[in-house]
Amino acid sequence: MGLMWLAAAHAQPPAAPALYQQHCASCHGAQRTGLMGPALLPESLERTRPAEVLRVIREGRQATQMPGFADTLAADEIQALADWVRSPVQPAPRWGEDDIRASRSFTPLPEGEPNRPKWNADPMNLFVVVEGGDHHISLLDGDRFEVIARFASRYALHGGPKFTPDGRYVFFGSRDGWITKYDLWRLAVVAEVRAGLNMRNVAVSGDGRWVMAANYLPHTLALFDADLNLVKTYAAATLDGKATSRVSAVYDAAPRSSFVVALKDIPEIWEISYDQGAAPIHDGLVHDYKMGEAIAKPGYLGVRRTPLSEPLDDFFFDQSYRHVLGATRPKSGGDERASAQVVNLDARIKVADLPIAGMPHLGSGITFAWNGTTVLASPNLGGANQGGMVDVIDMQNWKNVRTLKTPGPGFFMRSHEATPYAWTDSMMSPQAKDTLTIIDKRTLETVAQVREPGKTLAHIEFTRDGRYALASVWEMDGAIVVYDAQSFKEVKRLPMKKPVGKYNVWNKITRSEGTSH
Repeated sequence: MGLMWLAAAHAQPPAAPALYQQHCASCHGAQRTGLMGPALLPESLERTRPAEVLRVIREGRQATQMPGFADTLAADEIQALADWVRSPVQPAPRWGEDDIRASRSFTPLPEGEPNRPKWNADPMNLFVVVEGGDHHISLLDGDRFEVIARFASRYALHGGPKFTPDGRYVFFGSRDGWITKYDLWRLAVVAEVRAGLNMRNVAVSGDGRWVMAANYLPHTLALFDADLNLVKTYAAATLDGKATSRVSAVYDAAPRSSFVVALKDIPEIWEISYDQGAAPIHDGLVHDYKMGEAIAKPGYLGVRRTPLSEPLDDFFFDQSYRHVLGATRPKSGGDERASAQVVNLDARIKVADLPIAGMPHLGSGITFAWNGTTVLASPNLGGANQGGMVDVIDMQNWKNVRTLKTPGPGFFMRSHEATPYAWTDSMMSPQAKDTLTIIDKRTLETVAQVREPGKTLAHIEFTRDGRYALASVWEMDGAIVVYDAQSFKEVKRLPMKKPVGKYNVWNKITRSEGTSH
């Protein structure tokens, strides 16, 4: 009888909820709504193949904090987890406007406090360094390369921090939905609010008055004023409301006084103007909108939709901000490849397909002058075991002018107006993750490489004047490495806990062509 009981107990299927709480909840949230790791919900995984979910649980994910569990869990336990995370959470998690407002905290500026920085450095050459290893922020003096201050952040910041136009305040967005407004002068948190349960990124308007959050869960955009008071939410849905979507990204288009939004599951791109004089919006077909033949919606803070053939996963702008350059991931279960396209925001149509193979990371693309034209250069994610490449596209005719080989697929590419060189990593390659490749923007040829043997070396950012390039050693015992941008020689090294990104105030607020916006 005892042997039969043991056999029956062994035959019971693994308890996936208990396994999840033991091994996964600390990174992905108790309700699978996401923390440092992404949300593990049907809405988040519907375009991911079941085999890929299994592979990630077994092997982990390169260049992230996701470990592999092949040596920890049995095959049937891994299969049970993979099946369970694709099932709905009961009850379904919700986060509405009342929840958002209730989550807000605010600390006003003390009366009589001097209105100047508490530190002695150029506030325009300050770097905000996100240390993902222990969830801290370091503020770095970009002239002396010394840490001014270090403070704890929310868990797992996602996307680059965004600055107010004067460079004084910075907004951080965490993967689990929190937005933090921080006063860089006073070294203090001003306000916090939870915009959603799983958030992609935040954007700050060019006039500093508005903050917008892009949510995966719920399927919404959330608009706040500069003190993080909720103004309104937008359902990320089709015009008829029959389909909803995760929000891929929101970026500020300052010259247009608008936010531009990509939707992950709906083939539309949105523009939401914060110009009070914005033209009215006419949804659908109109014979002649000038004649007032259709009922218009207000243009101010309204959604202006551009239909697409495929959803955009991420995008960036050309320097005129008339064009969005976006990438589309391949559909799960099909033979389609990733693609890239150019959308004209004025005409509200796609005007070109970009001749880029593989999976371009256009969110990290850069632009620069070359041979009398302006070109786009973008790293290509490709496959983790394939060689990498950088595609260079003429932005007048959208044709490829050069494809440069790199040691492995990369994620970030950066440059600066004051340097003739562009730097790109190969961080998605197990073999070449330790190498940065330096490209001459005049000849479109590789001129040098720098390495950090056996480590992950990635994410370049330049000082305000472009004289120095700062790279991240993406390890728990990592560092910020300062290179002379002309000689490529190491100048200084500052220990950091997995510094996943660093952001220069001046380059961000002036929308440098060499960095992400």
